[in-house]
Amino acid sequence: MSLSETVNKHPKAPTPQLCAVTLLGNLVATPDIRYRANPATAVTEIVLATSSKWLDKSTNKYKEWTSYHHVKVEGELVEQALLHANKGDIILLHGYLSNIKPLSSNATAAHQDIVHANFVQRFPKGYTQAINQIHCSALLTSKPKLMLTEQNKNISQANIVINQHIYNTDKQAWQTVSVERAIHIWGKQAEYIAENGDIGDELMLEGKLSYTSTANKEQFIEVKNAHLFKSIKSPE
Repeated sequence: MSLSETVNKHPKAPTPQLCAVTLLGNLVATPDIRYRANPATAVTEIVLATSSKWLDKSTNKYKEWTSYHHVKVEGELVEQALLHANKGDIILLHGYLSNIKPLSSNATAAHQDIVHANFVQRFPKGYTQAINQIHCSALLTSKPKLMLTEQNKNISQANIVINQHIYNTDKQAWQTVSVERAIHIWGKQAEYIAENGDIGDELMLEGKLSYTSTANKEQFIEVKNAHLFKSIKSPE
């Protein structure tokens, strides 16, 4: 077998990419903490609410939108930060996007997109400005499509894949997990990405986690800043 045949038979693993989610918001409900056996590990799934306000220029009034983020927390983080947490507490967490299925046996498709926390800190109830941020690198898996909204604003929509290098606590090993999401990009960046972006190109994205208004509440990334890097074509 030639070297080229060997390379084709065993394709190179995807390059690990960045995925960092930071949320600061209020607990929607008191955590339901459970324990896995062998070894005994605390695990819970919380829902965190973050709100954002903006000025509606058509009415000259402020509007508010609340997003609900489903987050998985496990291990020492649960006992350190959530053991005595209650509904309404302020939670600061850092994590990454996940393909994990929800804990609840009666969970619907609306709860499929979960953030996996690797840092959690609890604060007492009170007022705070919410934080909803994501920074990631990703590969375009679809050609960006430029559209015009009813308010005559440009928006580009596309699909991406993030190849994350994470530590699997169950298998006690590092692994690369691919997470697929849709992205929405606005304004002049939308025009540029639609004109120049193509499948296989890499993006650096800064934005926030959002959810569709449809029944399944699909999670997507609303992009604030995007950097496009054209893929390097290998010689034939």
